[in-house]
Amino acid sequence: MSTRGGGGDGSAGSPCVDRMMPLSVLLKRELTSEKIETPDIFHGLASRSKKGEDFTFLKTECQRVPGNGLTTFAVFAIFDGHNGSAAAIYTKENLLNNILCAVPSDLNRDEWLAALPRALVAGFIKTDKDFQSKAQTSGTTVTFVIIDGWTVTVASVGDSRCILESAEGSLFLLSADHRLDDNKEEVERITASGGEVGKLNLAGGIEIGPLRCWPGGLCLSRSIGDMDVGEFIIPIPHVKQVKLSNAGGRLIISSDGVWDALSFESAVDFSRGLPADIAANKIVKEAVLLKGLRDDTTCIVVDLLPPEKIPTSVTLPKKQGMRGLKRMLGKRASDSPSHHSVRNYFEPYAVEELYEDGSAVLAQRLNIVYPVCNLFKLLLCAVCQVELKPGEGISVHIGSSKSAKVRPWDGPLLCRSCQAKKEAMEGKRPSRNLSRTRDGYK
Repeated sequence: MSTRGGGGDGSAGSPCVDRMMPLSVLLKRELTSEKIETPDIFHGLASRSKKGEDFTFLKTECQRVPGNGLTTFAVFAIFDGHNGSAAAIYTKENLLNNILCAVPSDLNRDEWLAALPRALVAGFIKTDKDFQSKAQTSGTTVTFVIIDGWTVTVASVGDSRCILESAEGSLFLLSADHRLDDNKEEVERITASGGEVGKLNLAGGIEIGPLRCWPGGLCLSRSIGDMDVGEFIIPIPHVKQVKLSNAGGRLIISSDGVWDALSFESAVDFSRGLPADIAANKIVKEAVLLKGLRDDTTCIVVDLLPPEKIPTSVTLPKKQGMRGLKRMLGKRASDSPSHHSVRNYFEPYAVEELYEDGSAVLAQRLNIVYPVCNLFKLLLCAVCQVELKPGEGISVHIGSSKSAKVRPWDGPLLCRSCQAKKEAMEGKRPSRNLSRTRDGYK
């Protein structure tokens, strides 16, 4: 059957192209109703405490424009603290505001979504910088999920993770794992920045435990806080943004207490067919039964459903399973379509990848590559948003491969304090005097 299909997501003004479209696709298109703009969101939370260092943030009525109920978005986050709870508590209380302050005002929804990846990077770094100024030594992992309509944006540092099961049963990993044992690229980055990576040395040269970064001894390469480790343990998050079809899907956001016990597929299997609150409890229960309560174990389950669909009827078919997960894991960030890409026809159940970047290069992450660049105020620090006097800001590209072509006023700009933070993260400034060494803790 031949039909003249519209482009994009069915909105006015999208380019039209000729497409061959099966009748089954047309029928599903009608059944799922492309006109559904926002999902119903149901969530559940479960947690078992061992150290009391896991914290969560769940807010479903945030507003892009204060006072405008039509601009709502939802936030779900897990903060898994270590060496105390101060960093996790501080991050829970301040991260969202720091992110929103880095988004320009007067943006429409599409521009706001396009600006989010850059704002998340700025918000994470500012939160880390402000907390470290308090000279407290605790740290925290962060998995931070923003849901606006059918678009899901996930920023992560550390080893808590977020997975998505789409409506047709494929699994997608939306976060990154920054454990040194599992991330060769991060090991290479740290050693290139002047750090050392290895296991803990005991007397007699015996090495035990996971790979750690020295000095400091942290087994993660990215976190917020951690004053007692080198600056090459960075707060720059991996960010991934996807758009679900209006058939919906399920997110499972969990701390490492869950993922140390359960695979992604088993977590989905345990929760399949259950409403979100019961599903979260089931996942935590199974993780503790399998491994015991060795660590704080926290799980948030979020269902995005077409309006009026009964949440208890979420029995997603198990089709592609790990094939979908491997397909997403195998993709490089450079393969991801940009925000300028247009879906040429509606594909039921499709998950569209809008953006992905996990680079530790701040000049790349803060660079403006989307149409709203002219809306950013040039005389603000791109990280901490402090006002800069003319000639006071430092281009984020200084010291990068572009530095020979950079003019002093080429933005984004950093204040002197944030420029110093950037140089430290890149290993261009010596780290603090630290007490934890590879040859035991001193």
